[in-house]
Amino acid sequence: MFASERTTSFVDELASAAGKDPVDYLRELLGPPRILDLKALGVVVDYPNYGVDQLAPGIADQYPIDIARLRGVAANSSWGQKLPPRQGRGIAVHRSFLSYVAVVAHVAVGNDGQVTIPRLDMAIDCGLVVNPDRVRAQLEGAAIMSVGNPLYSQITVKNGSVEQSNHTDYLVPRIDITPETHVYFAENTHLPSGVGEPGVPPTAPAICNAIYAATGKRIRALPVDAQQLKA
Repeated sequence: MFASERTTSFVDELASAAGKDPVDYLRELLGPPRILDLKALGVVVDYPNYGVDQLAPGIADQYPIDIARLRGVAANSSWGQKLPPRQGRGIAVHRSFLSYVAVVAHVAVGNDGQVTIPRLDMAIDCGLVVNPDRVRAQLEGAAIMSVGNPLYSQITVKNGSVEQSNHTDYLVPRIDITPETHVYFAENTHLPSGVGEPGVPPTAPAICNAIYAATGKRIRALPVDAQQLKA
C-alpha cells in the first residue's frame, strides 16, 4: 500500500481503538486551525512531483500547510446515517499538489466478499477555481483510477516475468462499477493549486476504511482479497 493509504488507514484504526467516530478523531488529531511552519519545527520535506518543485523560488512559501483548510474539506456525504448490514462508510484526507482533498467512500460487501462502491463524495480545496467543470472532471477521473488501485490492480511475477499481459488478465475499472460520484468545492480566494491527481491518494484508504466499517476486517494489502471478506 502507498504511504498515504497506510497513514490514513492507520488513523482510522486508531479511531476504532479509541472508540471514537473517525471524522471526530481525525479532526482531533489534526488539532486547531493553524499554519504549520515546518522549517521552524526542523522538518525537512522533499516534494518531488507534488507541485512545490515546479514553482519558481519563493513561490512555494505562498502555499503553506494550512490545517484549517485540511479540516475544512470534510465531504458532504450523509456521514453518520445508518446503513444496511455489510455496508459502511470510510473517510480519508490528503494534501498533495498544494491542494487539500477529503474522500468519503460508501461500500457494500457481498456475502461472497465482492466489494462494490455505490457512492463516493469528494471535496477539494484547490484555492480559486477557474474552471469548475475541469476540476470536477479531474476528480471524477481520479475516482475511477482510485477504484482500480485497491480492487483490481493485481500484478504477479513468475520466474522473473510479469504474468499479466494485457487487459484480458489485468483488470481495470469499467463503466458497470462506476460509483455515483459527488464533487464539492471549497469556495475561497487562495492561490490556485493542482487538480490533476490530488483526488487519487485519499480514495483507496477511504474505500479500505469503509470495508472495515462494513465487515470489521482490516485491509493490509492491495488489491483487496475477496476471499478474506466472505460473510
